[in-house]
Amino acid sequence: MDQKIDIDWTACQGHGLCAELLPDHITLDEWGYPLVDGAPIPPRTTKRARRAASDCPVLALKLTARATP
Repeated sequence: MDQKIDIDWTACQGHGLCAELLPDHITLDEWGYPLVDGAPIPPRTTKRARRAASDCPVLALKLTARATP
């Protein structure tokens, strides 16, 4: 099952830790808020994605199942 990254924009405070842990999928905008590429998280990256979600200071990052067509 593919997974994707979701961000709770009401909780995100732009700490940028997620971009440090998942630079392949998350970059930061000019204000320090994450930009997600929208690509599915490959199995080899799932562990780092889970860590990014759990290490987010405000728990704004979620790893969710991606619907497949």
